[in-house]
Amino acid sequence: MSLNGIIFDLDGTLTDTLPLCINAFREALGSLAGRSFSDDEITQTFGPSEEGTINALIPEHYEEGLRRYLEAYDRLITDGYGPFPGIIQWLERLKSSGMKLGLVTGKGPGSTKLTMARFNLANFFDHVATGSPTGPVKKERICELLQLWRLPAREVVYIGDAPSDVIAAQAAGVWMIAATWSPASNFYRKQLLSLAPDIVVGSIEEAAAWIEERKGEFKQEIAEEG
Repeated sequence: MSLNGIIFDLDGTLTDTLPLCINAFREALGSLAGRSFSDDEITQTFGPSEEGTINALIPEHYEEGLRRYLEAYDRLITDGYGPFPGIIQWLERLKSSGMKLGLVTGKGPGSTKLTMARFNLANFFDHVATGSPTGPVKKERICELLQLWRLPAREVVYIGDAPSDVIAAQAAGVWMIAATWSPASNFYRKQLLSLAPDIVVGSIEEAAAWIEERKGEFKQEIAEEG
């Protein structure tokens, strides 16, 4: 057995785009609703993609709300919302090593495409899977990727920053690295720990070291079997 695939989350794992989502929602939807939305009102709708958030907050203005949201997202996205320090270098190393890389995000296709293009991320990933407006689908997306790669679950690790990421990865049967290098992850670190992912890491270096260690353990298992 060997570790042959890594699947990444996007917001809060690769890029610091969660605050961007909230800001874009507030700017785009407030005028249509005739009032402002608090951070809690917005984040409580998360789970579905942004399309689901818009449908939950202003269903009567869904089409216009989505158009304005994507316009605001595209206008507001700056380097400050970009990849966390060290992410690009890590992806480059993983890609050059021949590791299969995938992206499974709860974001909708529009904002995912904008993010990938803005920060030149698309070429790193063999497959990109986005969320659904009807509810969380990360488990299903991870399983779809396993089928596309023709890999068993225990040859793949998922890296995400939210409790829902841990739940999805465990349900799919893959390894789980809970990443807490995003400032937002401090709010639910205890919950992450309580869900018992395979490891909780505070830095990219820790995540990379865990992956290398696991690859070494797999090699040792093969040697012992031989």
